[in-house]
Amino acid sequence: MLTPERQQIILDLLNDQHTVKLHELVEATNASESTIRRDLQQLEKETLLKRVHGGASILHQKSEELSVPEKSTQHLSQKKQIAELAASFIRPGDCIFIDAGTTTSQLIPFLKDKQVIVVTNGISLIDALLECGIEAYVTGGFAKPRTRALIGSKAIAGISGYRFDKCFIGTNGIHSVHGYTTPDPEEAAIKEKALELSQERYILADASKLNETTFTKFADIQEASIITDETNQDILYPLQQKTKVKVVSS
Repeated sequence: MLTPERQQIILDLLNDQHTVKLHELVEATNASESTIRRDLQQLEKETLLKRVHGGASILHQKSEELSVPEKSTQHLSQKKQIAELAASFIRPGDCIFIDAGTTTSQLIPFLKDKQVIVVTNGISLIDALLECGIEAYVTGGFAKPRTRALIGSKAIAGISGYRFDKCFIGTNGIHSVHGYTTPDPEEAAIKEKALELSQERYILADASKLNETTFTKFADIQEASIITDETNQDILYPLQQKTKVKVVSS
């Protein structure tokens, strides 16, 4: 079978199933695993798919954005592990920014005894911060219903008066070439500003966000350290050439 024919079979299977295991592609094409891996690598370079552990998946639409309830149950155990590792870098007395998001929100239970000051633009984070007795400030701004984030010029003005020891930012996509991205330019502006105002910068992202690119870039890879549960070295290596990548232990 010629390479274009084999690669078209791979793409057709992905369009039908959205995620395909490596062994399924081997069976469908009657090719070796090493050949399929090369095909996947080539198709990923052409931004036609995304390699995942044990196979491949389709790329999400650049503007696709799930709501907080939709995201909150996805990869929950991984998000908790990522948050626990992130919290280990926080020292008592730190002033930190926590971005709106379902991964960053998992940080809060680990902050109870840290005696930190938190600034956030996440509406859904406020109750949890108060329940944990954490000193908290809110940016202000327009309340975006879908992601429960405060955005816009008032949010930018609200955050601009602070300086942070550390910031913890969520993202919809991490790509070694295209950087950190998110669907909404308004949310991207807040993330970019928080990074600018912080001494140490961390991006919290489960494995599903790696090798994804969405509509708006808010930083280059080297501008922050990545905390993730991804263990596939093929995916991690290009990122590790540009920044620190911290992986949760299994």
